[in-house]
Amino acid sequence: MLIHIGFGNIVNTAKIIAIVSPESAPVKRLVQSAKERGMAIDATQGRKTKAVLVMENSQVVLSALLPETIAGRVQAGQEDWEDGDA
Repeated sequence: MLIHIGFGNIVNTAKIIAIVSPESAPVKRLVQSAKERGMAIDATQGRKTKAVLVMENSQVVLSALLPETIAGRVQAGQEDWEDGDA
């Protein structure tokens, strides 16, 4: 299932391991390391990063949406899937 993470960017929810805030030092190091390895996808369109999605393949996706917003969309999508609407 795919969800919108802002500005026309979409990710596969089955590949998301975690959705975290970018404020902590460990997450900042994770993002910097991913950028250095070419494994960071910046989907912020130049805005402030408010959420970091850690993916199965060690990539990180940066989003300008809050983690709560993205998690809510994932949750709503799962409920739709279970109800047979998706």
